[in-house]
Amino acid sequence: MPQAGFDVKEELKKLPNKPGVYIMRDENDTIMYVGKAINLHNRVRSYFRTNIGRGPQIDQMVKQIARFEYIVTDSELEALVLENNLIKENSPRYNTLLKDDKTYPYIKVTVSEDYPRILFSRLMKKDKSRYFGPFTSAAAVKDTIDLINKIYGLRNCNRTLPRDIGLERPCLNYHMKQCCGPCTGEVSKEEYRQRIDKALDFLNGNYGVIMKDLQEKMEAASEELDFETAAKYRDLLASVKVVAQKQKMTDSSMEDKDIVAIASDDKDAVVQVFFVRDGRLIGREHFYMTHVSENPKEEILLNFVKQFYAGTPFIPRELVLPEQIEDMEVIEKWLTQRKGSRVYITVPERGQKEKLMELATQNAELVLSKDKERIKREEGRTIGAVKEIEKLLGLKGLNRMEAYDISNISGFANVGSMVVYEKGKPKKSDYRKFRIKSVAGPDDYACMHEVLTRRLLHGIEERHDLEVRDIDAQYGSFTKFPDLILMDGGRGQVNICLQVLDELGITIPVCGMVKDDNHRTRGLYYNNVELPIDTRSEGFKLITRIQDEAHRFAIEYHRSLRSKSQVKSTLDDIPGIGPARRKALMKHFSSIEDIRNADVSELAEVPDIPETVARQIYDFFHNVKQIEEE
Repeated sequence: MPQAGFDVKEELKKLPNKPGVYIMRDENDTIMYVGKAINLHNRVRSYFRTNIGRGPQIDQMVKQIARFEYIVTDSELEALVLENNLIKENSPRYNTLLKDDKTYPYIKVTVSEDYPRILFSRLMKKDKSRYFGPFTSAAAVKDTIDLINKIYGLRNCNRTLPRDIGLERPCLNYHMKQCCGPCTGEVSKEEYRQRIDKALDFLNGNYGVIMKDLQEKMEAASEELDFETAAKYRDLLASVKVVAQKQKMTDSSMEDKDIVAIASDDKDAVVQVFFVRDGRLIGREHFYMTHVSENPKEEILLNFVKQFYAGTPFIPRELVLPEQIEDMEVIEKWLTQRKGSRVYITVPERGQKEKLMELATQNAELVLSKDKERIKREEGRTIGAVKEIEKLLGLKGLNRMEAYDISNISGFANVGSMVVYEKGKPKKSDYRKFRIKSVAGPDDYACMHEVLTRRLLHGIEERHDLEVRDIDAQYGSFTKFPDLILMDGGRGQVNICLQVLDELGITIPVCGMVKDDNHRTRGLYYNNVELPIDTRSEGFKLITRIQDEAHRFAIEYHRSLRSKSQVKSTLDDIPGIGPARRKALMKHFSSIEDIRNADVSELAEVPDIPETVARQIYDFFHNVKQIEEE
């Protein structure tokens, strides 16, 4: 419905015959869709015509348009850039969106420094350094940098050279013979520059020279019976061979290109990109596209190209696509401006590029197929399992389940746990732990009564507060009440929960998770009846996971309290030691055993511990030792 005061027909008449960006908004003034147009007048008016085959998704969007606005630009290229920015900023629900938060690693060589370094970088800047990449594996980049530094003895420190030469002792890498030590002044700029030049050759793919050099050094060390050095060169040679093998040659053009392929169905789309750098296939990556609905492949592909290459710092010389896309010349011009040199978009019909496109398409289809199988399996483990529990208990609309457990040792430090599962998955942000306040001694029923009462009362108070402030009471950690409460036990635990619910006037189904003599889940106790459950079913497996999770969460909390209590009781028995000094001691020594073994002078080094207190600490542990030995 159009907003009051917004006359669609009148506003359509005002549209200019110019390029620009149009923005569709709903009745809440939320941006639903952003698009660009060569001619705003023609493009925006087309949405409000009937029987033009726009598809169900666009028809649905048009019904929700309350108003539209537009921004005029000087060219279609400017409109393209503005459209990208607005989509990225607002993520409209009817735009096809790229799900991607990746930043790709580069190898950075600081050639402008007197003693250059080879570094790992997530950004490519205009800082006079040389960059290699992007690569798809951060681990592979780090391994490559480590290998190059070892082979050529390059520095990886942050010292400013030559200013800092001789000011500090050389680092461990120098003593391990993994750095030639320019900080010592033993290596001239010229000699170090030769090492860097060889490293640049290596990064450019010239592996033959270094492999030959390492082979000769290994053989020479072996002939001199220096087997330790020979083994070092052997390992380096093996590492170089691994790197060389990974750099698969794809063609002889030695150019940078991205091979972009797509696979889609009526709900999902996956784009696969092969990254070719200097003629070598250095890696691949797949990307999920959302809001695809019934959009044709070329439209999904167009949205991917605009969104991905608006964000990536590296633009290849050539973009290879499986088919023509709309506005290809404008996209080429835009990419050329972003790169600063000519960029080409091509659609291969034969040859090596076409074979790579086939391979990339197969990979995209495989990812899409596997992902659907994974989602299907995951839904079986989660939503499917919940439906099985619904059927077993005769419930409907089961979404949120809460499970509770109590942990203590002979009544010491009673604690309770609350774990939450929604749609069969743990919602850890809603987990809660309770330190029992009203129960002393091992009384699990009384502890459970307190935990449930506190949890539900807190929820009632939150709901009342939200109602008073006229805020939607659907949100909040305790505000949401469960559709089912699961108790770690049978009739006794269930009755405690039912008692609390009755006291508070709340109606929620309660089910007990009954265990056998071997402490394994055997069934569910519900409505005064123990229901057997198929131990091979997904529902049974979900119940077991929930029960184990509630137990784990309670145990971990109890263990942390025991640990804190032990530290506190030991140090707090010492005269002159309060919370601040206890914290200072633990920060300085890390453990009670270290404090026990320290002498008076070492204890006095701790901030806020005078020598008199240090003597008291020493005497306390010394006397304790004597008592223990006696």
